[in-house]
Amino acid sequence: MTARLLDGRALANQLRSELRDRVARLASQSGGAPRLAILGDGVSEAAALYAGSLERAAKHIGIAAELRLGADEPIEDAIERLNADPTVAGIVIAQPFANIAEGRRVVQHVDPAKDVDGATPTNAGWLARGEPAFVPATALAVIALLEAYDIPVAGRRTVIVGRSAVVGRPVASLLLARDATVTVCHRATRDLAGETRRAELVVVAAGVPQLIGADMVSSSATVVDCGINAVNGGIVGDVETTTVSAVVEAISPVPGGVGPVTPMMVLRQTVEAAERASSSSA
Repeated sequence: MTARLLDGRALANQLRSELRDRVARLASQSGGAPRLAILGDGVSEAAALYAGSLERAAKHIGIAAELRLGADEPIEDAIERLNADPTVAGIVIAQPFANIAEGRRVVQHVDPAKDVDGATPTNAGWLARGEPAFVPATALAVIALLEAYDIPVAGRRTVIVGRSAVVGRPVASLLLARDATVTVCHRATRDLAGETRRAELVVVAAGVPQLIGADMVSSSATVVDCGINAVNGGIVGDVETTTVSAVVEAISPVPGGVGPVTPMMVLRQTVEAAERASSSSA
C-alpha cells in the first residue's frame, strides 16, 4: 500500500491564485495594496530565511511587503508606528529571537487586530476559548491540508505529538473545535508509540528528525508532518516518510506538505485583516 500524498505545493498554488484576486479587488477599492510588515532583531538564520520567503510570497500576490531585520530604530518603536498606520494590514515578528524571552516581550507590542501570525497572547487566548481571530500559520496550514483533501476530522481519535505554542497547542484547539477527540503527547508521554498506533489522525510537530516510524502508526491513519529538520545537508520531517507512507492511508511529505501552505496562511490572514479594515471604514 502507498499512502495518498497531501500535496502542499498544489494547495499553495491554488491559494496563491485566490489571494491574488482578493488583493487586486482590495487595491481597486481602496486605491492601494494592503501592506504587510515583517520585523525581527537578532533572529536566527532559519527565521531570516523564512521572513525573506514570506516577503517574496506577499509581493507575488500583490501585497506591499516590507522586511526589516536590522536595528535602524528600536523594534518596539517600529511596531507602535505600524500599529497606528491604517495602511498596514498585518505585522509579523520573525521568530525565534536569539533571546527567546525578548521575542515574547516584543510580540506583545503588536496590535492583535494586525497580528496575522496569531502570535500575541490576546489571539492565543481567543483561540483557546474556541473563538479564534488570528491563528499561528503552521497550525492553520494543517487544517487547510486536511480540508483540501477531504480528510474527516469530526469524531476521529487524534494524537498531536508536540505541545508548542505555535503548532501543537493551536492545532489541538482547532481540531477540538472541529469535534476531533484529541490527545496531546510530549516528551513526558510514557508510551508514545501506543498512543500514536491508536490514532486515526496523527499530527507531528516535535522537532525531532524522523521520530515517528512505521511501527508507530496504524493502517487507517492520516499523518500530517510539521517537522522541518536540517540533516546531512537536506531537509527531513519528524516522520520517516518512506516507511510510514507504505503503511498509512494518507501522509503529508517533507518537504512539500505543510511547509508551502504555511506562508499562504499568513497572507490569507493579512488579506482578511485588510478586508475587515476596508469594510469598517466604508
